Amino acid sequence: MDGLLIDSEPLWGEAAVEIFSRYNFQLTPAQYATTTGMRTKEFVEWWFDYYKIDAAHHAAAETAILKSVVDKVAAKAKPMAGVEHIFNFFIERNFKIGLATSSGKPLIDVVVDKLGIRKYLQAIESAAELPYGKPHPQVYLNCAEALGSHPTQCICFEDSFNGLIAAKAARMKCVVVPAPHDRKNEKFNAADLKISSLSNFNTLLMQSL
Repeated sequence: MDGLLIDSEPLWGEAAVEIFSRYNFQLTPAQYATTTGMRTKEFVEWWFDYYKIDAAHHAAAETAILKSVVDKVAAKAKPMAGVEHIFNFFIERNFKIGLATSSGKPLIDVVVDKLGIRKYLQAIESAAELPYGKPHPQVYLNCAEALGSHPTQCICFEDSFNGLIAAKAARMKCVVVPAPHDRKNEKFNAADLKISSLSNFNTLLMQSL
């Protein structure tokens, strides 16, 4: 969802800068990229541990980041290129469509309603309350089960490396759409297919999977 359907990744970055500055540290773009796709709880715990911030602050920082992101997405997030195309592509072919995300329900609701896609989703699964988030495959396995589909029959679209690993661990085909600054990173070659935009997906590429 984040960074694939809606341009929220910069807003997550803004929120992280705002909240982490309260604890006197900031992430470099390279640092931030290593934890893209993680749940907020794990994201906060990872960097607080790295910067030796007392674990007692975890919950407050997580809550503050989540609230900030929901507010920012509601106010100014834009759809990513190709969202309408990719939904129409699979709707026309009678595919079932599910959403598997690390984000929690408050943000899911804002994004799904902002994009107007709720009626096209047969399943919405969140990793927010699961024992493990991406790169663990559980959220994708749950989504496949909710759709009544075997994981090996699923095509997953991802933008993050952690999400890509989760999809492949679930034994799904994975099409990755990396952020422009990360497009040449060889780690994304682990995907079954790499494209620059959802707009570029077509029948020939689907057949190649």
